[in-house]
Amino acid sequence: MRLVVGISGASGAIYGVRTLEALHSLGVEVHLVLSETAKKTIEFETDYRVENVCAMASQVYDNRDLGAAISSGSFRVSGMIVAPCSVKTLAGIANSFNSELLTRAADVQLKERRKLVLLVRETPLHLGHIQHMLNVTHMGGIILPPVPSFYHLPKTIDDIVNQSVQKALDQFDLDANLFERWKGMNNQDMGGETCHL
Repeated sequence: MRLVVGISGASGAIYGVRTLEALHSLGVEVHLVLSETAKKTIEFETDYRVENVCAMASQVYDNRDLGAAISSGSFRVSGMIVAPCSVKTLAGIANSFNSELLTRAADVQLKERRKLVLLVRETPLHLGHIQHMLNVTHMGGIILPPVPSFYHLPKTIDDIVNQSVQKALDQFDLDANLFERWKGMNNQDMGGETCHL
């Protein structure tokens, strides 16, 4: 499988880094594009260096290179994940404003009817944000905010991050086994004693 991964400058750079780690471990061919702000956010928010992040990809592109392979629909990929997806990137995608490679690559997925998964990282949301998400959804994109679940009883920030990343990978039928899946209330180990009334 071949996927495009975009990392924008929104807070939550670890979502993009963990996505790359998971795809690398699965042997997926990854074509990576980072915004300039993403590079700064990676080094500000995580213990990773940009060079180490880029080393997990099969190919890395300059966000200013609108002539890159991933800017064309003739370059065959299974789809794209943008993690995290800033509101600026969301707005660019929602309005087909392709001034950068990241938004152009996302636009290509939509026009070719391939999967585009956006881990939109913003809260609270105003009507403009919601309208952009609606527009992307109408065009076939998948809005997947990194909203944590707690049924798998996360103990660390990594546990929370992993669950959202696996949800994104699920959209491509990829299982990196990043969290304990829900098995139904009666089959989960909920811990503690049963309360009898």
